[in-house]
Amino acid sequence: MVTKQAEVVKADVLCIGGGPAGLMAAIRARELGASVVVADKGNTLHSGSATGGCDHFMCYNPEYHGTDVAPIREAVFNAPTGGCTDPVYVDIWLDKSFEMVKLWESWGIPMKHNGKWDFGGHSFPDRPRIHMHYAGGNQKKVLTEKALKNGGRLMNRVTIFELLRDGDRVIGALGFDTWNERIIQFEAKSTMLATGLVSRLYPGLTPGWLINIPIFPFNTGDGRAMGLRAGAYLTGLEFAGRWAGPKYFSRAGKGTWIGVLREPSGKPVGPFITKPNKETGDIVADVYPALFADYAAAARGPVYMDLHGASKEDIEYMLHWLRHEGNTGLVNHLAQAGIDLTKNGIEFGTYEFGVRGGVWHTPDSATNLKGLYACGEEYAVLGGMAGAVTLGWMAGENMANHARGTEFAGLEGEKDRIEQETGRITAMLSRKAGASWQEANVALQNTMLDYGGGLRSEPLLAQGLSHLARVKEKAAETLMARNGHELGRCLEVLNLMEVGEAVITAARARQESRGPHKRYDYPYTNPLLDRSLLVSKEAGKFAIKWGEKMYKGG
Repeated sequence: MVTKQAEVVKADVLCIGGGPAGLMAAIRARELGASVVVADKGNTLHSGSATGGCDHFMCYNPEYHGTDVAPIREAVFNAPTGGCTDPVYVDIWLDKSFEMVKLWESWGIPMKHNGKWDFGGHSFPDRPRIHMHYAGGNQKKVLTEKALKNGGRLMNRVTIFELLRDGDRVIGALGFDTWNERIIQFEAKSTMLATGLVSRLYPGLTPGWLINIPIFPFNTGDGRAMGLRAGAYLTGLEFAGRWAGPKYFSRAGKGTWIGVLREPSGKPVGPFITKPNKETGDIVADVYPALFADYAAAARGPVYMDLHGASKEDIEYMLHWLRHEGNTGLVNHLAQAGIDLTKNGIEFGTYEFGVRGGVWHTPDSATNLKGLYACGEEYAVLGGMAGAVTLGWMAGENMANHARGTEFAGLEGEKDRIEQETGRITAMLSRKAGASWQEANVALQNTMLDYGGGLRSEPLLAQGLSHLARVKEKAAETLMARNGHELGRCLEVLNLMEVGEAVITAARARQESRGPHKRYDYPYTNPLLDRSLLVSKEAGKFAIKWGEKMYKGG
């Protein structure tokens, strides 16, 4: 039960999420004189998908690529994974990415390999390479220290669970301190959602292990759900993403492997390489991310990552970058098991579905609500780490400028809702019996897989919404949290249910098949629907709006 008096925290800029996007925004806003608070439900030193590191930074580097930007622009726009979906964002990325590379290098994040710029992986053999290797294992530590040195306030283990509004303006948020079990009321002039990707919405490759998934298991779409409830537009939710890698050891990093993907007969799965290539990798898994699942369904598999013919130096090069991608557990297991990668193929598999879309925002990271911004993987219009860093830095500038011309609104108008939300939190902490967050999460995953996964049609989607509404209502009535930690997990599952409803709503509205969105009752792509689909909530009900032209098919 919440018995302690709520703390009130005021700041010009509130960043919800302490990943690279949130921390970069905080650092920049503080440099421009804004008071800044970063709230993270974990600890910014080791929270989110960036905590294990990263080994690829998609960038235009004039010292490596030369001065002709045109082929780099084309490569970014057409990248099969981690690419940019809109020419406006491509131009922003081209203009700023190398500036961010140099900034990180100056802060102590190694952006060169053995003193040189090193590009490799996720590449077609005959096109420019745009994914630069960097040693990102220390990135969260460096960014956290930089934010603190600049005078930002970092509030760890604080789960933000609801945005506060004054009309169409976001004026702050409610959070829960999971260690001290108290409510925190945040009042802010500018608020940014930067809560990362969505995991645990669909079952993983090993459903019995909820956290054996390729991205951070506690990135659960919180920003998307809060934004949706506040009236922000979400877009691209109907397009599911897939990950791939060593089967049953679900981790990201397939672009770091340098071998050839082969059928059991030894035939390469794709046409791109026939022997290990550390400079490009085998991009067939990026072009065709569902290939492992399709091969299994057609009884053509397994598919193996084959490193026969790779030199010892190239293998060590690959393992070096796998470690920086956060795959230390996998690398250690290979060593402990004595697996010789030059002799033994590694079976690959397709991991869980993932939500590719998110909170709609303009190139300056502003949403359709005043004072609310979104950045990073909250909506990955600019792929991966480079997008989070570049747009996060720019968002910090925009939020500081917005705050400079804005007055605090006060939270008096949200008094009733604050009391209502506090009551909801208290109820979950007070129950002596009820459902666990794990039970609710599994019920959600089964529903999403059966009714909103790869098999989509109007009857299935309609039934899925109906079933999900019952699951959501039951969860709200029965979820029990024995402590602050479990309360955080309960709030995550409730947010995931909200995101799940939005995903199915978007899939129903897009009556065509496009990219990873497959409708069996609409098996064709409709050129008239080459538009972005915006999902919002009005008076508690979903609303659909068609937006601007899409530049890539989902």
